[in-house]
Amino acid sequence: MSGGGTGGHIFPAIAIANKLKEHFPDADILFVGAKGRMEMEKVPRAGYPIRGLRISGFQRKLTIDNLSFPFKLISSLWQARKIVKRFKPDIAIGTGGYASGPLLYMASRRNIPTLILEQNSYPGVTNKILGKRAHAICVAYEGMERYFPASKLVITGAPIRKEILNLKVTREEGLKHFGLKPDLPVLLIIGGSQGARGINQAILDNLEKLAALNIQMLWQTGTYSFEKAKKAEEQSPFSHQIHVTDFIYEMDKAYAAADLLISRAGAIAIAEIVAVGKPAIFIPLPSAAEDHQTKNALSLSEKGAGILLREAEAKTKIVKEVKELIASDKKRTDIINHLKAFRTDDATENIVKEVKKLLPQDYKS
Repeated sequence: MSGGGTGGHIFPAIAIANKLKEHFPDADILFVGAKGRMEMEKVPRAGYPIRGLRISGFQRKLTIDNLSFPFKLISSLWQARKIVKRFKPDIAIGTGGYASGPLLYMASRRNIPTLILEQNSYPGVTNKILGKRAHAICVAYEGMERYFPASKLVITGAPIRKEILNLKVTREEGLKHFGLKPDLPVLLIIGGSQGARGINQAILDNLEKLAALNIQMLWQTGTYSFEKAKKAEEQSPFSHQIHVTDFIYEMDKAYAAADLLISRAGAIAIAEIVAVGKPAIFIPLPSAAEDHQTKNALSLSEKGAGILLREAEAKTKIVKEVKELIASDKKRTDIINHLKAFRTDDATENIVKEVKKLLPQDYKS
């Protein structure tokens, strides 16, 4: 398994690995990531071994780091070749991120079946390249034949963590876990696994106004904005209503506690919000390739299943949108009802079915 850099690549890979373990309890699963990236910590925490490559991304603008890219790529290809040769996998699965490039390329060179997952409406560079050699390409959106060979495409949906897909945690359990009060609404703010500077800044600029709405905020900032947000929490007269954390591992408990959300609009974030059925204000990452996060959010907002707020307008409009959503039971209920139309079957199970098709005959029974 290989995928990393962001939670949108790592957590789907872990979800697939967990589902494979359900079907094949004795399966030997090895992850391959990029050294220094978040997968090197998140994957072992999920119970799987991981090997790190020296690979890094290639910046679209001219930078000093780009000078070392060819050397890192050659080194990573050599490392990936050794990993594949020693591990002797029956299949190699990539969920996006540059670490998956060398690993899946070298696996395909040794005639090992490869499967890639592209859960966004616009593929990343690594998956575009790998798509030419992959045996199967699992996607979450229609129309992906614009980027991949149509004969390899299978619409499976975007895999999410089992505990979120089948949310069993009660609101009371979620509130207790995070030390939240039962008598105030909870606004969950998530910007992806690395945080979202645009969202964080909009929250910081409106922290007192949001708290004055008589709500509690469970705010995942990511690493970069954590110190600034924590300081703002400590200095706020509403500090007892603001709960800042750099990362939330127990997302099932966070979703259970939340009454409404502010979120980016990546494929996994949307899939999880659809699964838990909570009203959300989506603030897409404006720099996402082909503006695919806005397209993701539009697919919901146009059907009344969410609220789209552009990042450029977040600072001036975020309080108004949150206030209206809190004030109107009907608005929240309508969004929750419209979200039901977007629920799909277990995407992770669908992907495992495709994996089985590529496995040696001995494993298919």
